Amino acid sequence: MTSQDREFVKIGSIVGTHGLRGDLKLRPWRIELSDLLRLKRVYLQHRDEQRQVFSILRSSVHKTNLLLRLTDYESLTLVEPLVGSTVSVEVDSLPPLEDGRYRFHQLEGMQVVDAKRGSVGSLVDLFTTAAHETYVIDGADGEILIPAVPLFVIKVDVKNQIITVDLPDELMSLNR
Repeated sequence: MTSQDREFVKIGSIVGTHGLRGDLKLRPWRIELSDLLRLKRVYLQHRDEQRQVFSILRSSVHKTNLLLRLTDYESLTLVEPLVGSTVSVEVDSLPPLEDGRYRFHQLEGMQVVDAKRGSVGSLVDLFTTAAHETYVIDGADGEILIPAVPLFVIKVDVKNQIITVDLPDELMSLNR
């Protein structure tokens, strides 16, 4: 299988270096740090350049970032040019999720349909709060924020790309 045949997902960006041994700071985008700790390789793309594969020698969590030490890139001088790169991984390299859990790349662009109102828009972003994730929906009435909890999210149909929700009138009026 060639790299063109593989499915990739962007997981973050290299925002800086850490220490003198060539550790890179990866700021994750909409993915759990714990999902990234077991990765064996990452693909970095700097600006319009081609994606390059790097083997991971070591990784650890540091505050809200993941520190990566890449094989054969164990000095500050070697890794500084990689700062600013977008980081991707093969989708198959991520650990499986429990039933009913999804990653952003699986949900992005899905149509969101309210059980009473019909289509409310498409999922364009999500963010995590202390209590739960929140879906950001772009619809005809503007941006709608929906707590991603079973009370509001009835069904996620990945195959048909539809998220069915049951939104109370109060929530809809808050978002206008």
